[in-house]
Formats: sequence, C-alpha cells, structure tokens
Amino acid sequence: MLTTLSGTYRDGTIFLDEAPQIDHEVPVLVTFLQETTQLPTERKGVRLGSWEGKYKVPDDFNDPIDDLADYM
Repeated sequence: MLTTLSGTYRDGTIFLDEAPQIDHEVPVLVTFLQETTQLPTERKGVRLGSWEGKYKVPDDFNDPIDDLADYM
C-alpha cells in the first residue's frame, strides 16, 4: 500500500500535516519539493477558435453515404 502525506521540513525535522494510519515500522521515501517562481512559458499548439471562418462543413455532411449501402 502506498500512502502520501504532506508536510514541512524545518531545521532537520519533518513535520507531517496529519498522522499516518500505519501501526508498524515501514520504509519511507522523502521527496523535497522546490518552490519555483518561474513565469509560465508561452504555450505551443492551436488556440481555441483559431480556425473560425477558415473552413466550411458541407450541407450534406450528415447524409448517408451511398458507397456503404451494400453493407447495411
């Protein structure tokens, strides 16, 4: 079973925000999270609405396809 708890490291001691529900000795891993102050980078990709007015859906888009009539 894996359990994740949050806490704070201060002056050589780890302070957990809550007590774990474990009643026996178990191995643990401690990961230190660095606070970052990086500004968000510009996102790559397509912006919503960027294709507006650049294409047209045909009026018969939802009509049955005659080529598939033999299979239906």
